[in-house]
Amino acid sequence: MTNSLILVPGVLCDGTVWTHQATALRTLAEVHVAELAHRDSLGAMADALIATAPARFAIAGHSMGGRVALEVVRRVPERIQGLALLSTGFEPLPPGERGEREAQGRLRMVSRARELGMHALGIAWLQGMVLPARLSERALVEKILTMIERRTPEIYESQTRAMLTRPDASDVLTSIKCQTLVLCGRQDTWSPLERHRRMATLIAGSRLAIIEECGHMSTMERPDAVTHELQTWLVEVLEHDH
Repeated sequence: MTNSLILVPGVLCDGTVWTHQATALRTLAEVHVAELAHRDSLGAMADALIATAPARFAIAGHSMGGRVALEVVRRVPERIQGLALLSTGFEPLPPGERGEREAQGRLRMVSRARELGMHALGIAWLQGMVLPARLSERALVEKILTMIERRTPEIYESQTRAMLTRPDASDVLTSIKCQTLVLCGRQDTWSPLERHRRMATLIAGSRLAIIEECGHMSTMERPDAVTHELQTWLVEVLEHDH
């Protein structure tokens, strides 16, 4: 049986987010990047992924992709060899004012995409996504902006709807039995480290990896460090599964 790994990108992202990791991990497994851009719920994204997935597979998700991975685990836990959750979360939209604030902020960004285009959205979106000291690094910033410009306001609106209707995955975390890596950039303000500590506590036997000098776009900001953690995890998964 061929070892399979599915990598799931987050909002506005595609396989570019996983370029470094996919290349390195192909020495261990057959690597597929999920393309779920047009669906407007995490459940629908998970269902689409499962429909084309191998009988058994490991799965790694970044940001929204981590939440999709949790929905995959909810549906087909027996098919999951290993799970990696990067720069992500598990809680639903908070009730009351906090939730309203988040929803308004996300919908404002969708309006910006429609009115000013994807490049202008990307410039605004990058603030808070990348370690501030690295916003002056042209190669990194251009790579992220070019990726965002391949998306459309319609895709962004669908993904925003998916995030605003996200389910509570606390029960999934406590049910996980496979080898699990929880990874976060220490300076991630979008999906903070404290949340990842909670996730790692809820998942029995999981390992928490903290990437230093790193914001939310961990796979692109610190590719070597993230790839190293994923290689270590995938070797453990494959050894444990055979």
